[in-house]
Amino acid sequence: MARKGILSTDPTAKPARRNAAERMMPRGTVGALQSSLTKLQENAVQDLDPALIHDAGVADRLGTDETADSALRESLRVYGQQVPVLVRPRADQPGHFDIVYGRRRVIALRELGQTVKAMVRHLDDKALVLAQGQENTARQDLSFIEKASFAAQLETLDYDRQTIADALSIDLPMVSRMLKVGRSFDMAFLRDIGSAPGIGRERWLKLVEALEADTVRERVTARMQTLDYIDGSDARFEQVLAWATGAATPKAAKVRPLPARKITGPGGVALARVKRSDNGMTMTTTGAFAAWLDSHAEDLVKELHDRWLKNRSED
Repeated sequence: MARKGILSTDPTAKPARRNAAERMMPRGTVGALQSSLTKLQENAVQDLDPALIHDAGVADRLGTDETADSALRESLRVYGQQVPVLVRPRADQPGHFDIVYGRRRVIALRELGQTVKAMVRHLDDKALVLAQGQENTARQDLSFIEKASFAAQLETLDYDRQTIADALSIDLPMVSRMLKVGRSFDMAFLRDIGSAPGIGRERWLKLVEALEADTVRERVTARMQTLDYIDGSDARFEQVLAWATGAATPKAAKVRPLPARKITGPGGVALARVKRSDNGMTMTTTGAFAAWLDSHAEDLVKELHDRWLKNRSED
């Protein structure tokens, strides 16, 4: 039987046990009126200032898709917001709200200087992550590693496995499989790679196993900053896997040219300009310094090569 969303209404369902706040609400005519007003407020879509909406819940995205975000922003600009986001009131900041789902819409509307159409629900922390997870599952656009990371974060926050399963609409055995991968990577490592939508569980497990070998994780981590020059998170994953397993660099990886950098001396005086590409490195200097380098190039290159060999052996 399919699970019902935590925000769905079912007239045949048994009434939920009231929490402490509900038991303290006034009864009779006044209580009924307050309850009706609360329900009307929750069912109504309100226009909120995006500056009053704050991040909350668990990180469910690894990086951003600039193309998709630009398309969303343009759609909102032309057609307006068609689907409201979901927020909850902040207990410690009256008039402020925590986002439950719809983060990208809030960011886009904030950039456009528009108000946010939002539904307001009074949710505790558990209900918040359940709603967030079920909304993500309904969209079906989270990658495997994003779901695995989401599950691992919930576990770190001491949510039990049944709650994690309900949030992601998966069974308990799948929770165990996702946690095995999600626990193995910190958020900084995963954000360097990105969502990798084309990479499934088996490939991520292969990376987990490769990184368990001595010194492999340290060696791979030291090279992660160079991933910025590889287009596409799937290609970045394949490069990391190649580093971890010792395989050849994937041919599919499209490497953007590294930006040229300037070398300056005391007082900011320009000494040289260095540019690196797939074919090698070039260094450009001018004036008398260039002539001196040219006359000493052979000795300098040999000295630097010896230093490189020494550092390589020490590593």
